[in-house]
Amino acid sequence: MDKFALHEKAKEARKLSYSPYSHFAVGAAVLTKSGEVFLGANIENSAYPLCMCAERNALYNAYMHGFKKEDLVALALSADTDGPCSPCGACRQVISELFPKDAPIYMGNLKDNIQETTISELLPFAFSGEDLE
Repeated sequence: MDKFALHEKAKEARKLSYSPYSHFAVGAAVLTKSGEVFLGANIENSAYPLCMCAERNALYNAYMHGFKKEDLVALALSADTDGPCSPCGACRQVISELFPKDAPIYMGNLKDNIQETTISELLPFAFSGEDLE
């Protein structure tokens, strides 16, 4: 699956967003080596700290289906932004632990403006389990 097809999946996932407070719907899609795609959308709550971002929902969805870091090959996200939508800091931290460091992350918007990056570029000094040793 190429980046454009995966980005379309992220745009589809965006339609599942529950964002009555921010009105900022985000969709994400994670591609596995086997070709399976797992979707995620942001889900809000009136108690804001209980909200969950699309990227984390997509990654957790893949993990809940038995996939692990080494099984994941690409991540796409999409929102109604002027430029490509970028993951928040919390998502960057989770991605740094659950997603391969050099696998492509496709940040996009509804106009199909897609920028490719990696978590190594987005969070070069990530806190990791190694820091706890």
